[in-house]
Amino acid sequence: MLTFIVRYGYVPFMLLGINGAAIALAASGAPKWSLVALILFAVACSFAAERALPYESSWNAPGPDRFRDAVHAFVNESLILVSVAVIPLMAAVIPFDGLWPSGLPFVLQVVFAVLVADFGITVVHLISHKVGWLWRFHAVHHSLERFYGMNGLMKHPVHQTFETAGGVLPLILLGMPVPVASALAVCVAVQLLLQHSNADYRIGPLHPILALNAGHRFHHLKWAGIGDVNFGLFTLIWDHLFRTYSFDPEKRFSSDDLGMAAKPDYPDDYIGQLAEPFRKQN
Repeated sequence: MLTFIVRYGYVPFMLLGINGAAIALAASGAPKWSLVALILFAVACSFAAERALPYESSWNAPGPDRFRDAVHAFVNESLILVSVAVIPLMAAVIPFDGLWPSGLPFVLQVVFAVLVADFGITVVHLISHKVGWLWRFHAVHHSLERFYGMNGLMKHPVHQTFETAGGVLPLILLGMPVPVASALAVCVAVQLLLQHSNADYRIGPLHPILALNAGHRFHHLKWAGIGDVNFGLFTLIWDHLFRTYSFDPEKRFSSDDLGMAAKPDYPDDYIGQLAEPFRKQN
């Protein structure tokens, strides 16, 4: 019974339950700490689902990367929350009235924010695979050799800043309210947990639309060019339009498929990963 619940209920619980709770809290003006607590609860649910129904049991084994990934997650989630805090300051310097669809119900405003952010982040993500200096920062994320929820935030803070800007700046220019931004921050955290989850869940016919783990594993294939697919954060809509969508239901992944074939000795500690993009490239 537990296996069935995780396989078919985990994704709806996270996307509708956790995100729905975030939307309700943000709309009601709840204190920001309540949204942070909700993110921590989502992380706990992620770990529980991965242990109840793992895609690859060995990816659940704690290793030296657990501390590194926790530091990455703390730093980068903090950056996301800080970006929410500075929205009123940035909105104050916009020289024109925003075009935000404030007449929509709050939940639809959040959906609108998700779709706009999805486009901006997807474009920055795709460009990061094409432009050398951006790739050096993004490569931190592609050095992972096991696939589990926490490494969704295993990113260099410089690249995290560029991706966040790509998704959030258009929304700020449109006049996004802070409560919507707060709900969006939780949606991003939940999506990263799901997208990199080691839980062997199912989403049926939605896998070509939603950017979740079965499709995102193809993005982490370690061979140059082969992993340049499935760039979307929330959806795969833009990948279909950019012709970067790829999926094979018969493919089975292991750690041998992950990482970077061109850099098998990429640093695996936090400080080393922060410094690597600044080192002279061979």
